[in-house]
Amino acid sequence: MGPVFRLILATLLAFGLAGAAGAQAAEDGYDLWLRYRALPAAAQPAYAGWGTELVTDGDTPTLRIAAAELERGLTGLLGRPPVQSGSVSRDGAILLGIATSPKLAGLDLPTAKLGREGYAIRSARIRGRDVTVIAANTEIGLLYGAFRLLKQVQTAAPITRLDILDAPKVKLRMLNHWDNLDRTVERGYAGFSLWDWHKLPDYRDPRYTDYARANASIGINGTVLTNVNANADILTPAYLEKVKALADVFRPYGIRVYLTARFSAPLEIGGLKTADPLDPKVRAWWRAKADEIYRTVPDFGGFLVKANSEGQPGPQDYKRNHADGANMLADAVKPHGGIVMWRAFVYAAENVEDRAKQAYSEFKPLDGKFRDNVVVQVKNGAIDFQPREPFHPLFGAMPKTPLMMEFQITKEYLGFATHLAYLGSAWEEVLAADTHARGKESSVAKVIDGSIQPYSITGMAGVANIGDDRNWTGSHFDQANWYAFGRLAWDPESSSRDIAEEWARMTFSTDPAFVRPAVGMMMASHQAVVDYMTPLGLHHLMATGHHYGPGPWVGDLARPDWNPTYYHRADASGIGFDRTGSGSNAIGQYAPNVARSFADPKSISEDYLLWFHHLPWDWRMKSGRPLWDELVLRYGRGVDAVGQMRATWNRLEPFVDPRRFADVTAFLGIQHKEAQWWRDASVAYFQSISKRPLPAGAAPPPHDLDWYKALQFKYAPGHH
Repeated sequence: MGPVFRLILATLLAFGLAGAAGAQAAEDGYDLWLRYRALPAAAQPAYAGWGTELVTDGDTPTLRIAAAELERGLTGLLGRPPVQSGSVSRDGAILLGIATSPKLAGLDLPTAKLGREGYAIRSARIRGRDVTVIAANTEIGLLYGAFRLLKQVQTAAPITRLDILDAPKVKLRMLNHWDNLDRTVERGYAGFSLWDWHKLPDYRDPRYTDYARANASIGINGTVLTNVNANADILTPAYLEKVKALADVFRPYGIRVYLTARFSAPLEIGGLKTADPLDPKVRAWWRAKADEIYRTVPDFGGFLVKANSEGQPGPQDYKRNHADGANMLADAVKPHGGIVMWRAFVYAAENVEDRAKQAYSEFKPLDGKFRDNVVVQVKNGAIDFQPREPFHPLFGAMPKTPLMMEFQITKEYLGFATHLAYLGSAWEEVLAADTHARGKESSVAKVIDGSIQPYSITGMAGVANIGDDRNWTGSHFDQANWYAFGRLAWDPESSSRDIAEEWARMTFSTDPAFVRPAVGMMMASHQAVVDYMTPLGLHHLMATGHHYGPGPWVGDLARPDWNPTYYHRADASGIGFDRTGSGSNAIGQYAPNVARSFADPKSISEDYLLWFHHLPWDWRMKSGRPLWDELVLRYGRGVDAVGQMRATWNRLEPFVDPRRFADVTAFLGIQHKEAQWWRDASVAYFQSISKRPLPAGAAPPPHDLDWYKALQFKYAPGHH
């Protein structure tokens, strides 16, 4: 090789290495919280000699995945791969083993308490060697344990004297994908659906594996592949083969697949003339369909059903009730170990006194009438995933029926993907709320995890925010909501602040100079969004259909409960929805202690004030200001909080790679502009009703009300 050639080769290699380094530096978010970037040099000495050997007791797909994850993680974090070995031969080894393994004999691990998905991580001595043991009763438990140990390293936590015992408190921890067969996603703000139905089953996108891996890392064990506004075609043989392909990918990661069942499927694809759940032919059709599904996907989880809500077909079309419909499907899947998740999100088409009361009114009388493999899936609040809602009155009201929480991870009412709104704190607020269903220990969390009633089925579902965008969720900080959902589904009593800190450390930096302000920004973000969109308990103020931007003036839609004016009820005398005994009496659906706390406008949390009370504009608030002034200032407070978030983020530039820093910076700019829009449009409208001057220091909206009303966004994403 001549000197000129060597010079050219060296130059090419230099440019190649520089390009590779640049590509690594410009992260795109695809790796989520599983980045496994090298720990800072100052943290590395704590791990010297640790994790140098990896011993796996067995050889199955799931164990191979767990071992590969440990190898991948330790190589990235510590800069060296562990040596794979059949037995412990050196200090610092990591041993993965089922509790009954002879290799764990004598360690006296309390695995009997861990169930089938829990794990133990313990520092131990084996044949004179210092070893870190990951033990579980099943291979899935070992996989969860492997991810847990890697999180310990990622967050720069100690790896000596470990004694971790962890098991999920909730059995079903699943994502609900509102994905359609044409790959559009209802209320999706991260691109198209991950599921490429046209190419399935023959092409299995590697991203399906990455999806399963990410979910397993946070303990999610189920996925509903299709939209609750269901399409019966998913139940046809051709699509079931495609479902099988996805199930095969997900299975080693402990994830079962579920499908939404369109109640009218017997008519649409079965050739029947009715879908009456009590008709013998209909029942036989569903039994045969279940048999077919389980022949194709033996570990199929079951059905999720939306019925008699927003125009979806259901048992009430045949003068039957929800239990009749759910039980028919439950009987069909029962022989195969399947379940039915029947959604309680229902509201009738006729004019009613208060939409917030309808789910309780329809489901409370059916308590105890559902089959034992039915769980009723209840949204966190009684309206529809509003920026803030009081907890749903059904929680604590149906002791004989398992109730499953449904949260919305995708931000349909919270600014879509561009607004930074960490929802862990919002969900914690709901889960910690006391239902007073039984004694003192009766939080919503304890209702859904079976602590109060020993349900055979417990569950939490999250409406997924995942799409085919490179960063999965449309924005980098929306990944935190996917992460937080998984962590809270595993343990509904977890601290949302602790979860935010974990995520920030794993996703960006372990440096306290980054973590403290970033977590502070996350924890303040939900309140900021509530303030500039729906302060003081206001709700359902968004524009029609797409739900993008403010529309508090809308009052001309066909149904009263589609109109924002139905919910805020602003008039010359005041504002708010009276749900006390003098109004709709929705508070009567709560336990007496809860109802009393909501009924008094002087003692209720002002976060829920206008949800339950219609009050005069000059009502004296806790701040001493009249309600009108407080409302205007809350709107402004939300805008100011976004400005503070932008300033905080700008100071964090040294800790973040350029691409992700620029992405977040741009989105915070959008959020600030749109927060101002929400504030100005809302203030302009409510001032036109209240006829009151703005409080001192509050700037008038830059446009008149007609200007805001004229704005149109018919192509906003996620609209159905």
